[in-house]
Amino acid sequence: MKYLDEYRDPKLAQQLSRQIHKITTKPWVIMEVCGGQTHAIVKFGIDQLLPDKIELVHGPGCPVCVTPLETIDRALAIASQKDVIFCSFGDMLRVPGSCRDLLSIKAEGGDIRIVYSPLDAVKVAQENPDKEVVFFAVGFETTAPANAMAVYQAAESGLSNFSMLVSHVLVPPAMEAILSSKANRVQAFLAAGHVCAVMGYKEYPPIAAKYKVPIVVTGFEPLDILQGIAMTVQQLEEGRYEVENQYVRSVKEHGNQNAQHLISRVFQVIPRKWRGIGEIPYSGLGLNRQYRDHDAEIKFKLDDIKTKESSDCISGLILQGTKKPHDCPAFGTKCTPEHPLGATMVSSEGTCSAYFRYKRNYQWTK
Repeated sequence: MKYLDEYRDPKLAQQLSRQIHKITTKPWVIMEVCGGQTHAIVKFGIDQLLPDKIELVHGPGCPVCVTPLETIDRALAIASQKDVIFCSFGDMLRVPGSCRDLLSIKAEGGDIRIVYSPLDAVKVAQENPDKEVVFFAVGFETTAPANAMAVYQAAESGLSNFSMLVSHVLVPPAMEAILSSKANRVQAFLAAGHVCAVMGYKEYPPIAAKYKVPIVVTGFEPLDILQGIAMTVQQLEEGRYEVENQYVRSVKEHGNQNAQHLISRVFQVIPRKWRGIGEIPYSGLGLNRQYRDHDAEIKFKLDDIKTKESSDCISGLILQGTKKPHDCPAFGTKCTPEHPLGATMVSSEGTCSAYFRYKRNYQWTK
């Protein structure tokens, strides 16, 4: 565990904490974009190492959480059909639709399979030529290259029985949507390191300049996050709004250009609905015309499925950083991981799930 433990060194964490306390003179609100960062913050108590003047709010960086309810219902409609093998990562099976989830359909006899790669779903299609095989392609830019490769290989192999239900979203437009909101409180961002490992961070300087907010590309271990916060606070205190890279061991300015080329070959940028937030222009990826034969929405004619969010769930406000899980009356009572109202509770990266697991009995005085 050497290469993990060195990023969890408690003495170095205390040093970074003292540094942050020393440089902080004003109240600041910082948003971490990624759900993985949120879980690390809550699990390791990173927020408790910070000055009272610093508030961390949690962004829409969990792809499961922001997948629209109607997309879940479309997945359920496909998975319920005979002669369909529906493939998905495991974290999507318990995400609630309007009436049920994929796990319920599987329990009723639906052929729903957990895969570890979209290429596994391509293999399932090759092995079952008499079945329609659909892969649920959910995620940010991080998972887009693998999904693009699966569609590309299926097309090259002539697999007409393979398609994808695509719900890809893009991070920079969501950041802009948060910053342009009248309810915005965010003064700086910790950008998701894994997204930037693929896409680089060349899209961020215009956002930092336009909204006058520092953006620091940050990793996922405790020392990564504390260092990212220290770099962010230093900028805020000095009145700077630049893009800096804390995650230098994994992220380069221009990212992985081979992966970017593959994404642009298979996908096109489209408007996309975000669960609890609404439609954000230019914030999604959809299959382009060349690969429309592998688009499950077209193949299964699902445009007529429209749904509404539960009025008891405030996940949209949580994803925008204006509320915390403990502000929700349903948190821990009507909404639990066993009986979730929304995806922020059921997802392994969801903010509500993290608070339920690590902070359920915390006394909210800070």
